[in-house]
Amino acid sequence: MRCMSCQCLSFRTFCKNCEINLLAPSITKRTIGTLDVYSFYKYSTIENLLLAKHTPQGYRIFKALANITLKPFIEQFMATDPREISIVGVDEKVKNGYSHVALLTHAMKYRGTNILHSSLLASNDIKYSGQSLQYRITHSRDFIYKGKKNIDAILVDDIITTGGTLQQAQSVLLQSGVRVLFALTLADAKE
Repeated sequence: MRCMSCQCLSFRTFCKNCEINLLAPSITKRTIGTLDVYSFYKYSTIENLLLAKHTPQGYRIFKALANITLKPFIEQFMATDPREISIVGVDEKVKNGYSHVALLTHAMKYRGTNILHSSLLASNDIKYSGQSLQYRITHSRDFIYKGKKNIDAILVDDIITTGGTLQQAQSVLLQSGVRVLFALTLADAKE
């Protein structure tokens, strides 16, 4: 097997050298409306890896990225916050044989967390990739939430571009009594 980044021989998805030197997270924060969004990478830093979600290798890549970023984050967060926290992924629909967002939320399984897989789904299949802000505003994802009510939750998605998807998700969750503490994304497309 080869490292998915540098192509050196490796038994892991990413060799230790790439994990340390190329994939070390650098957390940034954006506030979209009332929602704080924390991202682990700039989009341009891992763009080629994120685009793999449309390929068979995407499963391994997203699982490895989740273990490098989200897993240590939730372990550290839960060490300082004794509440039970639910993890809600944005639109965990299965595409190409797996759900890349579900891989991200699954990595956040830890003592005190409750993963609510496929509880927040879009009722339409609108694609936002490459679309303008105006298109995104006029074409809502129409989320439906079928999870627990009156809980504290962390919202998870792969990429934040304009923040519209996360705001729509937050709005639907708030209507169900879900208190969204903040959102986590792998990458922020705002450079």
